[in-house]
Amino acid sequence: MDVARAYGGVSDLYIELFASADKVHRDDLAFIRQHLSGGRLLDLGCGPGHLTAYLHGLGNDVTGIDLTPEFVAHAVAAFPGIPFRLGSMDELDITGVDGVLTWYSLIHRRPPEMDGVLAMLRRTLRPGGTLVIGFFDGDVVAPFDHKVTTAWFWPVDELSRRLRDAGFTEIAREQRETERPDRRHGALAVRAV
Repeated sequence: MDVARAYGGVSDLYIELFASADKVHRDDLAFIRQHLSGGRLLDLGCGPGHLTAYLHGLGNDVTGIDLTPEFVAHAVAAFPGIPFRLGSMDELDITGVDGVLTWYSLIHRRPPEMDGVLAMLRRTLRPGGTLVIGFFDGDVVAPFDHKVTTAWFWPVDELSRRLRDAGFTEIAREQRETERPDRRHGALAVRAV
């Protein structure tokens, strides 16, 4: 897959820059902690595993899954005792989980793919389960040149509408400016109905 190859090519730099929960904005950690606690969780697109380890440290039964072999190898070595595996959310064979984190792991999905991915995430969760998504907030759905490979901006209201259509109810949102004026942060927490 192109995304896995693209991240594999910059995995050492990415791990150096981002592979610690200490490098995650404190508001983001609070948002994740508030909405994902207890039960069986998945961190889909877990990257180097830092947020999987954060959730595990809160006492959760969590598994990290990523497309990029270099990230999975790093996570296994850096966070022993936490299950990590190579895999794609497109081929997920897990159902009935209590919560799913997709923190900036849907940003490379083209808009025509998004509804199918959200429906798959709904099937993965038990009724009442929680999905937390981190993404780039934008005024319109539009591609941009991400340092690794093309990514997409999503207006929070538009992504929330698509989540509703996929069988979710919004329970919280987070929006803020970042150090880059052209990259606003967005997050949604939704419950499977």
